[in-house]
Amino acid sequence: EGNRVRIQTDNTDQPFDINEGSKLELGSTAKLRVLTTYLEIISELHQKYSGQSTASLLKLRDSATDILNQWTLDYLIGAEDKSLHGILSAAMERTYSANPGERFFTGGGVHVFNNFRREDNGRTPTVRESLQESINLPFVRMLRDIVKHVIAKNLGTNSVLLQDDKDPRRKEYLARFADREGLVYLNKFWVKYKGKDSEKRLEILLDGLHKSAPKLAAVHRYVFPEASLSAFSKFLRTHLTTEELSDKYIAQIYDRYGPSKFNLPDQGYIARVHPLELWLLGYMEKNPAINWNDAVEASADKRQEVYSWLFKTRAKNARDSRIRTMLEVEAFLDIHQRWKKLGYPFGHLVPSYATALGSSGDRPAALAELMGIITNNGVRIPTVRVNDLHFASDTPYD
Repeated sequence: EGNRVRIQTDNTDQPFDINEGSKLELGSTAKLRVLTTYLEIISELHQKYSGQSTASLLKLRDSATDILNQWTLDYLIGAEDKSLHGILSAAMERTYSANPGERFFTGGGVHVFNNFRREDNGRTPTVRESLQESINLPFVRMLRDIVKHVIAKNLGTNSVLLQDDKDPRRKEYLARFADREGLVYLNKFWVKYKGKDSEKRLEILLDGLHKSAPKLAAVHRYVFPEASLSAFSKFLRTHLTTEELSDKYIAQIYDRYGPSKFNLPDQGYIARVHPLELWLLGYMEKNPAINWNDAVEASADKRQEVYSWLFKTRAKNARDSRIRTMLEVEAFLDIHQRWKKLGYPFGHLVPSYATALGSSGDRPAALAELMGIITNNGVRIPTVRVNDLHFASDTPYD
């Protein structure tokens, strides 16, 4: 029937099932998933290249752009044992540095990672040793190799996209980045403000703001564009009680920061708040009954506008980093599909090397299923429960 659960280690005696209902950061489980993906890729590359002549392999090696491709080709060129078992065994003996000193660009920013034990920092363990001792940095670097391999596979011969600023596809990638990044932030603001009335929303926004007349003017004139000068004046004087504001000055900034005087990114910059937060407050003010889907649909053009600076020539370096981020996001979508086939229980992965250390979460029951797949030689079968127990059959104590 499948893998029958015989032992469940749950001593909480509560309705919540930790094994099947939780989302936990399980670092060693994540490492095992990364290792599985790593060995799957080596196996796929072996299938792709084995049987080809040395001359063909050498030619392929010259054009290979990612480390896993390069290593596989080098192995097949030089090794005596070219079998699948041979290359997988060799892949387990590759080494990765455990040095935590490197800064990694991942997840749209620069990150550093640490090992559990300081004494591991100077080591260069094999993959096998790294798994046995659950050393963090080798698995961060292994996941980086996996991501770069998937990116190289997705791009194919189109890696020029990353070098040629005039490549027309760059604009498409940037537009997709703006859409994705904008949705991430919009969701944060939606959670922050949903279910609140107008007064409460404004209070929440201003609570995190270092108040000044220009900032408050930029907020009020965007969120309440139809408000009168007297309402604007009352708002400023209510929130800037320590400042002397003349009627003339208030009238000036009422006009200066009025509708259409600045675009959304500039208005957000003046107010020192994320432009999409400002937009959402204004939209909720006009449409108090909106739901999340309404906000997503209505903000499509605004999400592009907020990141419009990316398309300016002088921001090439920024565009490059955003393109790398988008390519990484796509790679993690592919990696997620691999993990899902092996019982990963959630609908997405965090597109960051931190996923190698458990940041995407996992469940104990899913780990049990993964181990079942491994011990069943790669075959995934259902997990089934014990429904009843029948004691002392055919005895007086039946």
